Amino acid sequence: MTGAQQARRLGKRFLMVDHVLVVGGFYLVFPIIGLHFVGQLQWSAASVGVALGARQVAQQGLALFGGSLSDRYGTKPLIVAGMLLRAGGFALMGFASSPAWLLLSCVASGLGGSLFEPARSALAVKLTRPAERPRFYSQLMMQESVSAVAGALLGTLLLGVDFHWVGMAGCTVFVLAALANAWLLPAYRVATPGTSVAKAMRIPLRDKPYMTLVLTLSGYYIMTVQLMMLVPVTLTGLSGTPRTVAWMYAMDAVLALTLLYPMARFGERYLSLEARLLAGIGIMCCAVLAMSAARSLAPMFVCIAVFYTGSLVAEPARESLVSRYALPSARASYMGLSRFGLAVGGLFGYTAGGWLLDWSRAVHTPALPWLVLASIGLLTMTVLAATATPQKKSPPVAG
Repeated sequence: MTGAQQARRLGKRFLMVDHVLVVGGFYLVFPIIGLHFVGQLQWSAASVGVALGARQVAQQGLALFGGSLSDRYGTKPLIVAGMLLRAGGFALMGFASSPAWLLLSCVASGLGGSLFEPARSALAVKLTRPAERPRFYSQLMMQESVSAVAGALLGTLLLGVDFHWVGMAGCTVFVLAALANAWLLPAYRVATPGTSVAKAMRIPLRDKPYMTLVLTLSGYYIMTVQLMMLVPVTLTGLSGTPRTVAWMYAMDAVLALTLLYPMARFGERYLSLEARLLAGIGIMCCAVLAMSAARSLAPMFVCIAVFYTGSLVAEPARESLVSRYALPSARASYMGLSRFGLAVGGLFGYTAGGWLLDWSRAVHTPALPWLVLASIGLLTMTVLAATATPQKKSPPVAG
């Protein structure tokens, strides 16, 4: 094994360990926000949706800038600073007593993510070869599912004591992650030396096919963010206990551990990345449409299982498809700009999801949010199919 191969292997292992902390800390807090502020404090779903949407815009909308800083100065300082900023946002959130304070804490958390997320994504591209990326992203998703379960379960348990503890626990996890990166992460460079911040930002912005893909994926994200907004609130309403949210993430983990790897191998062998992405979104649309008719816990969980299955098909393909465009001169900028669709989709998904939930309750039409979301998903599929430029399917990786 050469020195470069060993460095890549060690780097990937560190990313996977770090991923556990980042995902676990996130899911410890964010799925609990709606349960606490909407379910316990009876704040309007729209006001909480605005705060969550603002976090999405702060994190994903500024990710291009954060990525360009990583291209210029390296990944380590951006990752450490971003994680500490998110820790501060979570600490503030634990004591938020008004929508304004919740909004401020969400924005602080999002700004932290805009610094560390593009850098971490660029590292994943740097440390993997194109042919092995779908499988590596699938492994990260398997870890993400298990970490999400652990985080959400701990969050719901702490919510039974006091939401203050939820915020402080999330803060602690990100402080630990920052310390681990400061101590163990090598000073990786992810872009060609000499690339200025402004140049790194311009390169992906001028890539028209890439921009089309990024903007079209907004519709995909409008659906996925409902796992943080509409789905937890709906589950709690059907069951009468917030602990069903932890069950939801447990189901996600079981599906990921049993289905993700074989589906990734099948997709690598027989399907292009574009076909996998479209198939996954189609499955998710069917699940959301079925949610409009779910009136009890069991059917809702079946719908969520189908939705998760679709995301297991779509998400590794989306990550690999996006990374395929990234040029060595601006890797982190490309990965940062890829989050712009999540910024748009997250803002619209959270705010519209909260507003649609309030409206559906007012007019006694519980199916309304799900029908609108399914329509958005179908429109996204149509645009992706019309604009996709398929390449050959990914070659299988030995081993």
